[in-house]
Amino acid sequence: MRRGPRPLPLHLGLLGMRRWLAMTALPLASLPGSPSSKPGWPRSRPALESLAGRLAAAGHPPEAFARAVWRALDREDAALLVGIRAYRRHPWQREAPALSVPWAEGGSRLLDYGGEGPTVLVVPSLVNRADILDLMPEASMLRFLAGQGLRVLLLDWGEPGPVERRFALTDYVAGRLERALAAAGEPVVLVGYCMGGLLAMAAAQRRPERVRALGLLATPWDFWAEDAGRARSLGALLPGLEPLLAATGAMPVDVLQALFAALDPFAVAGKYRGFAALDPDSPRARRFVALEDWLNDGIALAAPVAREVLGQWYGANAPARGEWRIAGEAVEPRQLAMPSFLAIPSRDRIVPPASALALAGALPGALVHGAAAGHIGMVAGQGAEEALWRPLRRWLSGLGL
Repeated sequence: MRRGPRPLPLHLGLLGMRRWLAMTALPLASLPGSPSSKPGWPRSRPALESLAGRLAAAGHPPEAFARAVWRALDREDAALLVGIRAYRRHPWQREAPALSVPWAEGGSRLLDYGGEGPTVLVVPSLVNRADILDLMPEASMLRFLAGQGLRVLLLDWGEPGPVERRFALTDYVAGRLERALAAAGEPVVLVGYCMGGLLAMAAAQRRPERVRALGLLATPWDFWAEDAGRARSLGALLPGLEPLLAATGAMPVDVLQALFAALDPFAVAGKYRGFAALDPDSPRARRFVALEDWLNDGIALAAPVAREVLGQWYGANAPARGEWRIAGEAVEPRQLAMPSFLAIPSRDRIVPPASALALAGALPGALVHGAAAGHIGMVAGQGAEEALWRPLRRWLSGLGL
């Protein structure tokens, strides 16, 4: 049986917190024992008295309003539990395609999706698995490109084992990624997704002779562009996480998932309530299960990488300030002379559009493509083919590839 949504205690705890918040906001006489009914409840009391007065003036007893709110919470919480149960029991299972592996090192593999033509090497994030780019037969950017006159390779980073748990970003870029580029044989179109875009950009700067063009999909650059305070607050978490990183050598999956959940704490519950109403045999329900399986089957992040990402990227905004270094060399997009493509999803809550747009001014002659999608939907959602896959292929065609 599936384990998601992860971390489950967090999402169930949010239900209790929402009820507590409702109790504090309901009119004073609504619920015996509610904090809002106690004389010592300070800040909210004037607002609650005003709400109670307006309800009474409109002929709605505050007690009836409170009961209606409670019934709505009961319905929504029940729907969430139904959705979780339906997800965990859904029969869909991903069948991994049988692919050749032209190169492997440690837990990392280069997967060959076939196709004939110029080589495209796709670099996913170190957070979560590479499966999002080949989610299911009808939701696979990689299979689409392989059917469009391109040879498609995927760098699957794999789980961080004892060796990888000591890796910093330099080890991944100047080590694994550069050796994968060499194994590809010919110069490639290097395409990076999310965090993978930053790694691809660093590798392209170090090995420009191996990269004929660069595609960056939902790739952050200016981590302070939209909400510097939130970014700094993520960096400020690092000292508290340090004992865990030191003890395990990695940032565990559930910690990563909790950080993502903090972007919109009640979004997961809303998704599962919506899933509860779907026909389980529908394509939409199967895609939901596929996406959630991917989200819930995450991989840990090596401790040195977690320190760099939280402390340097979010805490210090090192990339945009020209201070992020790989093997001692600052990563500077202005040095990249190859053609580049920036795909920026307009509804991205993981990488704010302004963070990705900062690369448009830093990359010489970059083509900026605005996708009407979210961070994940752009690559694997129902509208992904029109939002990203075809525009990416048209850009490559424009380069004669």
